[in-house]
Amino acid sequence: MLLHCGSLKAQAPDNMVYNPSFEEHFRCPQKIDALGVMTDVEAWWQPTKGSSDYFNACGSRDCTVPRNKMGHQAAHNGQAYCGIYCSQANYREYLQTELKQPLEAGRRYRVSFWVSLADKAPHAVATIGALFTKEMIADTTSWDILMDRETLENEGNEQVAIATYLQPQIVNPKDSILANSKIWYEVSGEFVAEGGERFLTIGNFADFNHSAVTNTDSPNAVLQGAYYYIDDVSVVALDRTETAVSPIKKAAPKAGEVRTMYGIYFASSKSDILPQSHNELQRLLETLQAYPEMRIELRGHTDNQGTADFNMKLSEARARAVAEYLIGKGIEPQRLTTKGFGKTMPVESNDTPEGRSRNRRVEYRVLAD
Repeated sequence: MLLHCGSLKAQAPDNMVYNPSFEEHFRCPQKIDALGVMTDVEAWWQPTKGSSDYFNACGSRDCTVPRNKMGHQAAHNGQAYCGIYCSQANYREYLQTELKQPLEAGRRYRVSFWVSLADKAPHAVATIGALFTKEMIADTTSWDILMDRETLENEGNEQVAIATYLQPQIVNPKDSILANSKIWYEVSGEFVAEGGERFLTIGNFADFNHSAVTNTDSPNAVLQGAYYYIDDVSVVALDRTETAVSPIKKAAPKAGEVRTMYGIYFASSKSDILPQSHNELQRLLETLQAYPEMRIELRGHTDNQGTADFNMKLSEARARAVAEYLIGKGIEPQRLTTKGFGKTMPVESNDTPEGRSRNRRVEYRVLAD
């Protein structure tokens, strides 16, 4: 485990993290919302109820770079970064993303990200780390430190919830407090993957008493707890084998084929695309780039909750939102058409939450290949 203070460093070409310095965004951030959801930056989101923040030079006064509501700090790379609380009793905020591909069992990986304490933070901590998991963490009911919860049955057939703190694979040493708000610290280290880890979560996974919390004595301190800017995240595979397995190639799309994209998520009852959609959108974008003659019809669908008219308009708006995203990434508008089907074409029963979730989807139909 290493800790450095240093100058700007270019991202490695084989970085497994999408949008590692938070430059790509759906829209410029406008406010810091204590109860809000971070939806402006692509590929990153908050996995808990704690409201992580996004800062960009194009943002409003509260959210701009370098000077913003939390202090003054230039980006470590580019013109954007994110921000999270890392101590306020056991209140926590985290950042989560999906890697470009799952980690390989037995393979060593190097992890690196940069942190800087906000000027207005009255406390500093040490134990900021990086956690890799096979499943997405979506603990949206909790404000607190992330826990691993397991339900067991005792002898009386009563269910008992056993909870333990999640253990990050990479964590900054407890004796190296990240206390200087004028610089960026690199938190880095190496670990061997169990295999199948797809999601990366950054934050403080230690409780208040084990985070080495210290006072900063900052004359500008007005926040509660330790608040850090995060930038330049990197996950790189090491010790590559000589006989690497070639990736499985999908068959080229054919005219008339319909493909469903369940990994595209929207804000509730809205057409705003959520950051969790990035990998699915990236796959579609790469398909269109690989087949420049291909034209598609984007088709939106909803469940049966709400009126037929509302669902039809919502499905149309969501299909258009995906088209606008692709156009913003350089796909020619004439290659895309959109259509909404509302609740008229369910693929599962709407009688269960799981069925309704499957029915809320975006598809694309290949018009020409």
